[in-house]
Amino acid sequence: MFKNLNPAMIGIRASLSETQGMAVRYGFDGVDLDMPGVAELVRRSSLEEVKERFDGAGQRPGNWGLPIEWHGARSKWTEELSALRTYASMAREIGAFRTTTVVMPYSDERDFDSNYAFHVERLKPVAEILGEHDCRFGLEFIGPATLRRNRKHEFICTMDGMLALCRDLGPNVGLLLDLWHWYTSHGTWEDLAKLGNHDVVNVHVNDAPAGIPIDEQIDHERCLPGETGVLDISRFLGVLRDMAYDGPVTAEPFSARVNALPPQDALRVTSEAMHRAWTSAGIA
Repeated sequence: MFKNLNPAMIGIRASLSETQGMAVRYGFDGVDLDMPGVAELVRRSSLEEVKERFDGAGQRPGNWGLPIEWHGARSKWTEELSALRTYASMAREIGAFRTTTVVMPYSDERDFDSNYAFHVERLKPVAEILGEHDCRFGLEFIGPATLRRNRKHEFICTMDGMLALCRDLGPNVGLLLDLWHWYTSHGTWEDLAKLGNHDVVNVHVNDAPAGIPIDEQIDHERCLPGETGVLDISRFLGVLRDMAYDGPVTAEPFSARVNALPPQDALRVTSEAMHRAWTSAGIA
């Protein structure tokens, strides 16, 4: 596994070249990508130049967010499946083999069974296209009970539930495993110990505000990894090490405090938190 940077997760807007410069300066081994942005770079220059950006910086491509509206109108989804083939082909060429999307834990329109069928219908063709280009597909489960309150129908909100959906979509589908969502879903260390590298596509790390019960935690109100100690980042990274996870690990604090900092300070405190976490877990 490697320390990965996504500036948007700490309130910074940046181009790929700017992000790579930040990663070099602050000790990150990889960066997330915006594939439509990469496609524009390729249009203006070449795919080879984009590949050389990573080689020259000595960095690894991290994750790219699935750039299609799969849950909207069928006509839009069908149209964007064609674009996905182009993105996936470019991703393979530059070594960016991981893309992810979020699965919301509720629906006000569909009951559980019909919503499950909808997700299989829309996401299985996505997984197949990605698989044709050697790309893995990660699904993020969303844990907090506060997001499901006052919603008509609950949907998948746990690790095991999401793994079941992954199995129904294809062999290249696994988890976007977020430490905070695992915690708020009442996940257990025993659950995590059952995972292998093939189950996990991407990882986000963070911490939870202290003094708030699990079922009262609010999405987008989090902390840097190791900041409060509510979540055991050292043990979590140890689990990833033991499963031989080989992908990106990205800080996603959703912290108003961090977002309000000047960019260089936000990068510094994020880098320091990640390096402390690595050291605490005994990872070189």
